[in-house]
Amino acid sequence: MREALERAKARFEELTQKLADPAIHQNPAELRRVSKERSSLEDLVRAARRYDEVLHRIAEDTALVRSEKDPELLAMAKAELEELDQERDRLAAELPKLLLPPNPLDQKNVIVEVRAGTGGDEAALFAAEMVRMYVKYSERHGWRAELLSTSSAGGIGGLKEAILAIDGAGAYSRLKYESGVHRVQRVPQTEASGRIHTSAVTVAVLPEAEEIDVEIKPSDLQIDVFRSSGPGGQSVNTADSAVRIRHIPTGIVVQCQDERSQLKNKAKALKVLRARLLDIQIQEQERKLAQTRKSMVSTGDRSAKIRTYNFPQGRVTDHRIGLTLYRLPDVLEGDLDEVVDGLFHAEQAERLAASGEAAAKPA
Repeated sequence: MREALERAKARFEELTQKLADPAIHQNPAELRRVSKERSSLEDLVRAARRYDEVLHRIAEDTALVRSEKDPELLAMAKAELEELDQERDRLAAELPKLLLPPNPLDQKNVIVEVRAGTGGDEAALFAAEMVRMYVKYSERHGWRAELLSTSSAGGIGGLKEAILAIDGAGAYSRLKYESGVHRVQRVPQTEASGRIHTSAVTVAVLPEAEEIDVEIKPSDLQIDVFRSSGPGGQSVNTADSAVRIRHIPTGIVVQCQDERSQLKNKAKALKVLRARLLDIQIQEQERKLAQTRKSMVSTGDRSAKIRTYNFPQGRVTDHRIGLTLYRLPDVLEGDLDEVVDGLFHAEQAERLAASGEAAAKPA
C-alpha cells in the first residue's frame, strides 16, 4: 500500500504543477482532464498525508513516554497516543478504499428511465411516484432534474414511461444502484375488498454519454417528425415538432415530443440515444465480468428484483444487501441516502475483497 500511496502523491503534485502552468489554460479540454484527475486524487492524498503525520506523531509520543519523568506530561502523552492510535487504525482502514480505482462513469450526469411493469394502473401510478422520488432526491443533492419524455396512462395520473435527465456532480455514482425491478405492495384505491396488490416498476439508470463517448454517424439515423399527441391521441400541436429517431445498426428507437421546438426535441432524443448506446457498451463489459462477480450490487441487472416498497407496513427493503427501513414516506420524499450509502459500502467491500484475491494470486 505504501508504494501506491507514494505514486498517488507524486501524481497529485505533478498535476498541481500542470495546473499552475499558464499554457494549459489555452487548451480547455486538457484543462478539464487534468483538473478532473487531480480532483479524483484529493481525498486520497489528504488522507495519506494525514496518515503520515499521525505515524510521525505516534513515534514522537512513544519516545516521549519512554523517556519522560514528569507524571503530568507523561499522562498527556499517553492520552494523545491513545487518540492517535485510534486515528491511525481508522485511516489504515480507509486508505485501501480510497486506493480503489474510481469508476470513470461515476461523475457523469444520468438518464433515468422509469417504466410501469406488471400491475396495470397501479404500476403506472407508482411509476409516477418514483419519478417524483428521484426529482426530490436530486433536489436534496443540488442536482438539476428535467423530464425529457413522458407517456401517460390514461386519466388516472400514472405514467407508462418517463425519461428523466439528472445533471449534477456524482449523479451516476449515487443513482446507478437504482437500476432493476422495484416492487410495490399496497391496497389500490380502486380495490373495494382491501386486498393487497403487488405491482412492479422497472428503472434503468444510464450514464449520460458525450459525443466523444459514443460516435453516431448521421447515415446510421432515420429521423421522422410528426405532430405531438396528448392523452387519447389528440393532437396538441399544429406543427410537426415531435421527433422519432431510429438507430439503424442497433434498432433502438427514441422519440421526444414534450417540447414545442423540433430542434429541442431532436437534441433531447439524441441525448437519450447516446446514453442507450453507451449503456450497451457498459452491459457488454458487465457480462464479461459476470463470471468473477457474485454480487448484484453494482451490476445494474435490469431484470433483478432489487427493492420492495410495502405500504401496509411502511417498509422499504433492499434485497441486495438485506436492508429494511420502516420509513417508507421519507424514502418516497427522496430520503434515499441511507439505502444508497449501504449499497455503496457493500460495493466497496466487494471490490476490496476482489482486489485482495487478485493480489493473493501468484504471478
